[in-house]
Amino acid sequence: MRCVRRLLVALVFLILPGCGGEEATVASEAAEAARARFARLNDPAIQRVEPFKIFDNLYYIGLEWVSCYLLVTDEGLVLIDALYGDFVEHAVDGIRKMGFAPQDLAYVLVTHGHFDHVGGAKRLADLSGARVGLTEADWIMTESAPTSGRAAYEPPARDLVLADGDTLDLGDNEIRFYVTPGHTEGVLSMEFTVYDEGTPHKAFVFGGVGLNFSGVHRTWLYLGSVDRVRAVEGVEVSVTNHASMGKVFERAEQLVQRQAGEPHPFVAPQDFQAWLDELQVNAEAKLEEEMEKAQ
Repeated sequence: MRCVRRLLVALVFLILPGCGGEEATVASEAAEAARARFARLNDPAIQRVEPFKIFDNLYYIGLEWVSCYLLVTDEGLVLIDALYGDFVEHAVDGIRKMGFAPQDLAYVLVTHGHFDHVGGAKRLADLSGARVGLTEADWIMTESAPTSGRAAYEPPARDLVLADGDTLDLGDNEIRFYVTPGHTEGVLSMEFTVYDEGTPHKAFVFGGVGLNFSGVHRTWLYLGSVDRVRAVEGVEVSVTNHASMGKVFERAEQLVQRQAGEPHPFVAPQDFQAWLDELQVNAEAKLEEEMEKAQ
């Protein structure tokens, strides 16, 4: 029976116009590009970067492509996103290199349920006893995590269910949570305070901005979330969960070269607003495409 199916598939490609030849080559090239990209994202030689201090209380301990931040508070260490696979140990090592103990992790706050952000949460919780927080929608997504394949991971046990408007009191800091759906159904965004030699600045994490989803409804949700984030007053620092989105490494280089009295390169409110404008333009174009598909 399997041989018959293969023969039928081959005949379809030979007979139907547009189903063989060039299209097959394009599909093969796309598949190869996807494999190469995934290999790059899992290559330690490419992905591992040295951790570094951004503010008095905020450190970067992530990878070349996906971020992970350490927020230091009076009530313990807070990790924003958890990396994945063997790279979880990179985050653990980063905590140590920055002078802290992984066992002092109090919270792991996950921006959304994709493997690269939540994949390491169970390992970190097991290591430290940290509480893990996601939104309800993305807890559901995480609990249905793939058990095989490239994006497989073991989900953490359900713990903190974070809702829009919730706050987390951390003594010298407070994290306020926003549910900003679009990239996933339950993207978690958050605001908190960072300090530059004692000077406070409002920081904001927009928890998911990629357009790798489909449907008119989801795109409308995404646009609504962009509007919601734009309405948050006084944001000075954009803490992005993929480094390239916030030019994290470029700003880090500027931080190393910063002279006394010069502005902090991560304090850039105009850049944050310009980025939101860019997200809106891209999402509006996607909305047109999705509406055409739906007709």
